[in-house]
Amino acid sequence: MALYLPDQDDDELLGQINTTPLVDVMLVLLIIFLITIPVVTASVPVKLPEENNHAQTATPDAVVISITNQGRVFLGDTAMPSLRDLRTQLAARQAASSQLQVLIRGDAQGNFEPIGQVMHTVQSLGIESVSLLSLPRSKEGLQP
Repeated sequence: MALYLPDQDDDELLGQINTTPLVDVMLVLLIIFLITIPVVTASVPVKLPEENNHAQTATPDAVVISITNQGRVFLGDTAMPSLRDLRTQLAARQAASSQLQVLIRGDAQGNFEPIGQVMHTVQSLGIESVSLLSLPRSKEGLQP
């Protein structure tokens, strides 16, 4: 598109780029992306399995880690001041036993964050036999 300026010669035109169509196309693309991104990132609806408690026999050298509802961590009956101390104790027991079994008891009223931190600590040591302990479902709580 050309622009005519009256103070210049009649034969001279000033060439400019019209950016309006470019802006329109970019706005349309932005709207398309804003509409499609939530659809693409939506999680797949999955029905999680209900708890299925199988009785497991603990090995004699099984390590029981308890997490209270305040987030305090106990290795057996010994309070662990930090996750670093827990890691040190687990590493020592892992060196003594080739097949270390870890049982994690988390309080039902507690926050999940300390349980997740303990699980990450156990996983970082490469311990493969890890179980979360729970009570079996009562007959009143069963749903058809």
